[in-house]
Amino acid sequence: MPLPAIVQEHVLRGNDAMTVDAFVSFTLAILLLFVGKGLSARIGVLRRYGIPEPVVGGVLCAAVVCALYYGIGLRVDFGLGARDLLLLYFFAALGLNSNVRALASGGRLLVLLAVLASLFMLLQNGLGMAMAGLFGMDPRAGLMVGSVSLTGGVGTTLAWAPIFAERLGISNALELGVAANTVGLIAACVIGGPIAALLIRRGGLKAEGRRDLDIGVPNEGRAVRMDYFCILWAILALNVTVLLGLALHEAIAAAGVTLPAFVSCLVGGIILRNLLPLAPRRLVRRVWPGVDDALALISDLSLGLFLIMALMGLQIWELSGVLLFITVALVVQVLLTVGFTIWVVFPAMGRDYEAAVISAGFGGITLGSTATAIANMTAVAQQHGAAHRAFVIVPLVCGFFIDIVNALIISALVG
Repeated sequence: MPLPAIVQEHVLRGNDAMTVDAFVSFTLAILLLFVGKGLSARIGVLRRYGIPEPVVGGVLCAAVVCALYYGIGLRVDFGLGARDLLLLYFFAALGLNSNVRALASGGRLLVLLAVLASLFMLLQNGLGMAMAGLFGMDPRAGLMVGSVSLTGGVGTTLAWAPIFAERLGISNALELGVAANTVGLIAACVIGGPIAALLIRRGGLKAEGRRDLDIGVPNEGRAVRMDYFCILWAILALNVTVLLGLALHEAIAAAGVTLPAFVSCLVGGIILRNLLPLAPRRLVRRVWPGVDDALALISDLSLGLFLIMALMGLQIWELSGVLLFITVALVVQVLLTVGFTIWVVFPAMGRDYEAAVISAGFGGITLGSTATAIANMTAVAQQHGAAHRAFVIVPLVCGFFIDIVNALIISALVG
């Protein structure tokens, strides 16, 4: 049956493939965010264990796409051009909500979390190499189911896979890395909320005071203070921050240092946010309180849509060739992450509510991505209360520290 003409403009259909353009894909992501929020509101177990709402919608889409592939042999590819810009908006907003005083107060914890993340990467790689050896593979192939794909994410995987193939002769390095990253991303989305729920319930933990959330608005509580000019001002601030962040990114790249663009946008936001008190105090008091709410809401939408689009892009059928090895290796890696988070990270971070929120994000750091970590933390904060220091520490550890140390560890192990 031919598609209607208006649909044919945005959806290209072949014999066994369908390509959905960027506009329709973005519209579908919005619809899936509604679906995720609706299901989370109606299914108590999702809400109780803090499963991020975008994950619900995104995994549902990935499951439908997978069913189409295996059921009728139809491959669906989405245009995800808006995804990267959404990530920049999110981190720009996070930077604009970051106060240097709060960062300074979390300095010791920031260093400690960075040390723990480094130690965990060594454990992660050791476990991956051991699993590869058990399956009769080159032990160094296990790095692709270690920190290369899990802590490093898809970007690090794509960067290192050709080196593994050419230098080490591991021809399926890319397949292993992408498969591990796919499973790890899903696992990271699922375990963060339940870990925090367990720690909060077991310790009777509560947020200190009634502070505004860094991302989104609370599920219950105060009315949100926003009007037309607050939202307009927030959009302007975000665009200026992204421009500053991209300029910083180009300057850093010119100096020979490689960092993700979202890190530069985070730094740009921190710079602008903490220069603001230099402006006339009267203007700050009149404009900024409502803008904080607008920024929190826009950042929540940006993160939600980014995460849904990331999950929409998963092609689960590509796991079939390495399914047994990936399944066993990732089960063990997830168990390692859960144990390390509960018995090492949580006590080291102080055993308080902020530590529980950081613990929710640790699985995202080590199994998924920075965005996954923040999504897990956001779901917990919306349910239980704000944790401002956690939302400053975790992105900085993910952005500044992890990529650099991970590259050094991988280089040393590859030889």
